[in-house]
Amino acid sequence: MILEQYYIECLSHASYLIGDESTGRAVVVDPRRDITEYLDDARTHGLTIDGVINTHFHADFVSGHLELVEATGAWIGFGEAAETDYPIRRLAHGEHISLGRVDLEILSTPGHTWESISVLVRETPDATPTAVLTGDSLFIGDVGRPDLVNLGDGSTTDLARAMYHTVHEKLLTLPDGVTVMPAHGAGSSCGKNLSAELTSTIGEQRRTNPSAQPMSEDAFVTLITDGQPAVPEYFSVDAVLNKSTHPALDQHRQIPELSADRVRAELAAGTRVLDARTVDDFAAGHLRGSVNVGFDGRFAETGGMVAEVGEAIVLITYPGEE
Repeated sequence: MILEQYYIECLSHASYLIGDESTGRAVVVDPRRDITEYLDDARTHGLTIDGVINTHFHADFVSGHLELVEATGAWIGFGEAAETDYPIRRLAHGEHISLGRVDLEILSTPGHTWESISVLVRETPDATPTAVLTGDSLFIGDVGRPDLVNLGDGSTTDLARAMYHTVHEKLLTLPDGVTVMPAHGAGSSCGKNLSAELTSTIGEQRRTNPSAQPMSEDAFVTLITDGQPAVPEYFSVDAVLNKSTHPALDQHRQIPELSADRVRAELAAGTRVLDARTVDDFAAGHLRGSVNVGFDGRFAETGGMVAEVGEAIVLITYPGEE
């Protein structure tokens, strides 16, 4: 069995390639838009990507399911509650996806969102589970926040209650040795207490995760709703994009270099300027009015907070990093 994790620091985001070497079939779970690594690794292992599974509608980034479909013709899978304007395969609780010997079982795990699912991975259908890909349901040290789907009708509390049953009645009933592989790590705004560790086990989370401790449902709801960080404004835009058809990312598109005269004109017009160099180089000299959002930090998330959705920006960076 192939089970690869791909982690991108600036989004604290983990995605996964699961493949069966006996059949050459594979799926990608929670992909980012730059799909090159998935395609390269699938080719290296002699795998064909048959499907793309999104554990939920991500709000902190635009998922790469449409890019993978364009490149491979794969199907797109979501939990049964998902509503999209493109064709999807609805994945029911208890459904099994066979890659050959490797077996994937879908668990309905609402709480972060209503359509959230987790993927239980077995090397063979009768084997003890090897891992559970928990999306934004169970993190290392935390659970997914329930307040991103804000419908103004008590939905946050309802989701928090759903998360209680997801964590305590589904995920924590798995064997202690099952590896927990979530969609995010420390720094993500999708929770408030995420660990820097990228994997754990069910047993370790049962012992150390504050949300996994024995408690009443009401106490759990208070625990996971109090003290959450502010929701970045662009989250709602990303969630809508992930439900809708939109142009796939052009993997070969080159960003044009701007002349000095063009930069001056953009500055005069009030265009926002993001300087992606290091803090030291920015401090040594920068354009008046520019904002330092370095590529060596959390550029994707911070840039999304600084820039308005849809606005043009001028990006200053080192040659070759554009």
